[in-house]
Amino acid sequence: MKSGTKSKPEDLQKPANRGELVGRCLAAFIGAGTLDLSLDQLSGVVGVSKRMLVHYFGDRENLEEQAMSLLEKGLRAQFSSGSLPAGLTPMAAVMALWEQTTAPKSRGVLLLTMDLCRRAWNGSERARSFYDEQQRLWTDLLLNFLPSAEAANDFLQIFQGAALVYLVTGESNPGRSALQRWVSRQAK
Repeated sequence: MKSGTKSKPEDLQKPANRGELVGRCLAAFIGAGTLDLSLDQLSGVVGVSKRMLVHYFGDRENLEEQAMSLLEKGLRAQFSSGSLPAGLTPMAAVMALWEQTTAPKSRGVLLLTMDLCRRAWNGSERARSFYDEQQRLWTDLLLNFLPSAEAANDFLQIFQGAALVYLVTGESNPGRSALQRWVSRQAK
C-alpha cells in the first residue's frame, strides 16, 4: 500500500504484538525516509487504524521514540566494532562501509538518519542522543582500521559529507573517490 493511501477496513490487520507494530512503523518511516508521516499516512502504510496506533503507543512522541530505539538497535548491530572482518586494510574497510551505506536498500535508512540529524539541529534532545550514539558507534568501528581517534573523527566528517552529496545527487562515485584519496593520504 502506498504512503498516504487510505486503508479499507478489510485491509487492516491487527498486529501480533506491540513489537511487530513498532517494526512495521519503522519500516514505514524508512520507506518514507522521514519520521514526518501523519498518523493517517502511517496507519495506511502499516495497515492498522489510527486508533490502534494511539491504543498501542498513547501518543506520537512515544511511537517515534519506540521506532528510533528499534532503528538504533539495528544500526548498533550493523555498525558495531566487530561488524567488519578483522584484518581488513583501512581501504578495504572504508570501501565496505561506503558500499553498504550507498546500497539501494540502505537509502531509506540513510534518509531517515539525515532526518533525525535535522531534528537534532533543530533542538530535539532525543535526536541529538541518536546522533551522538551513531558517532560513537562509527568511531569505535573505525578505530579497528584507522590509527587514532582523531583520524577516525576526521574520516567520519568526510564520510558524512560524502553521504550527504550522495543523497542529493544519487551519485556514489565522487564520494568513493574522495574517501579513497583520504585513506591513501593517511597511509603516507
